[in-house]
Amino acid sequence: MVAVLRYLPDHSVGRAPPFDFLGCGLLSLCMVAFSLALDTPREASHAAWSGSLFALSLLSALLYIPHARRRQNPLFRLALFREPNFSIGLAGNLVCRIGSGAVPFLMPLLLQLQMGYSPLHSGLMLLPAALAGVVAKRWIVPLVKRFGYDNFLLVNTVLVGGSIASFAAISPGWPVGLAIAQLALFGATNSMQFAAMNSVTLKGLSVEDAGSGNSLFSMVQMLAIGLGVTIGGGLVSMFTAQLGVAGTAYRLAFFSVGTITLLSALVFRRLDAEQFGKNRSPARVASRV
Repeated sequence: MVAVLRYLPDHSVGRAPPFDFLGCGLLSLCMVAFSLALDTPREASHAAWSGSLFALSLLSALLYIPHARRRQNPLFRLALFREPNFSIGLAGNLVCRIGSGAVPFLMPLLLQLQMGYSPLHSGLMLLPAALAGVVAKRWIVPLVKRFGYDNFLLVNTVLVGGSIASFAAISPGWPVGLAIAQLALFGATNSMQFAAMNSVTLKGLSVEDAGSGNSLFSMVQMLAIGLGVTIGGGLVSMFTAQLGVAGTAYRLAFFSVGTITLLSALVFRRLDAEQFGKNRSPARVASRV
């Protein structure tokens, strides 16, 4: 807080508007209902309940649109979505982070329940991912300067999704060194992915929309992490019920969430490269980020 007051520019616009409780309630209801619908058991007896939750989620999102148009200071202005890279960044973050959110949940379970590792051994196996993520931070600016945000995110998303899908190969007898290399690759590419996605999503927002856009972006991030756990766990349960073998179910779940992450590369293909490479040089843009 001291650093913010000392170093960040003062863009205050006077007294803050009243908080939009109704808008917050509608969007919160949308996210909670959507998450619960995904987590509902797949038995036929629960189909109506799951469908009702999906419908409630969609209805609350649709109701927010006329609310935001009528209210002078809504929680999130609809004009936020007119900034193309913000909308694309939100969609790409939501899809990409599903796989990234599933890995911290599924990997310790795989290592302990299928590989026979102790909790300590399982935790130590995740250290390469964390260390590689720290080291990789310094590579982001040089890579963005050279290739631009659009190309960087397209290739790096493929690497993240491929590394997640590669965890499907981990099974009893799998070389520990190879597993460490897989986790390190995931940690490095995932770290760079988050930094690049964050900056490309928020960079084009105006000063007036920066706070609101950052809040919406944070909300989408938390939703994606929750969906990653829900979808990852749901896939393991579904494959286990179908195959009767938990080990194969974990491998198929990793392959599935890795494929979901790969699909986000199609979203990032739609980024407006003019904002990053034509009107201004990539070097200037990356240095500012």
